[in-house]
Amino acid sequence: MQKILIIEDDGDIAAIERDYLELDNFQVEIAPDGLTGLDRGLHGGFDLILLDLMLPGMDGFALCRRLREETDIPILMVTARREDIDKIRGLGLGADDYIEKPFSPSVLVARVRAHLARYQRLTGGQRRAKPELQAGGLRLNTETHRLFVDGQEVDLKNKEYELLQFLMLHIDIVFSREELYEKIWGLDAMGDNATVAVHINRIREKIEPDPSHPRYIQTVWGAGYRFKGQ
Repeated sequence: MQKILIIEDDGDIAAIERDYLELDNFQVEIAPDGLTGLDRGLHGGFDLILLDLMLPGMDGFALCRRLREETDIPILMVTARREDIDKIRGLGLGADDYIEKPFSPSVLVARVRAHLARYQRLTGGQRRAKPELQAGGLRLNTETHRLFVDGQEVDLKNKEYELLQFLMLHIDIVFSREELYEKIWGLDAMGDNATVAVHINRIREKIEPDPSHPRYIQTVWGAGYRFKGQ
């Protein structure tokens, strides 16, 4: 049975999330504050974490950053804060998805299942990418998940790595935002496709000599993005 950690200080919301997940045969634990959530998230052997932003002890942003340093399991932020800057910040810290309150419990469960399935596909030892992908000054090791730009190692968040690897495996093929969202996040039309643009921009800042004039990840106006290997 897969284990879900809910880090949420609102007992009523946490109980709703727990009840629906347990009905779907998940094992669920609730942490009511940030410090407890950090301890359980690092040592509880969970498969996925649902993370509120406004928490006592340690806020969701700091908690996400700390968790992402040591685990790559899916982290879904669940919050009433709707500002784009909060979404961008959360995704930049390594969150896999952003779910706004109020939410449909059935949609929440569907997103949990989709992220778990995608994570299993990526880590289940099925078809593997080539050990190393190279293009220009980029070298991406698909076994260690390490990226080198002109010989210097550059840190990538989980979704940044997955998106860059996918594009490097499909050089010169144009993908729309919707296609990239479905391929990487695995949720089809359930999410916000602006997430793709946020991640593309963050990757460009890390790999492009001049992010305003991209050499590697190019925008094809009206169509999407493509990776140029030369």
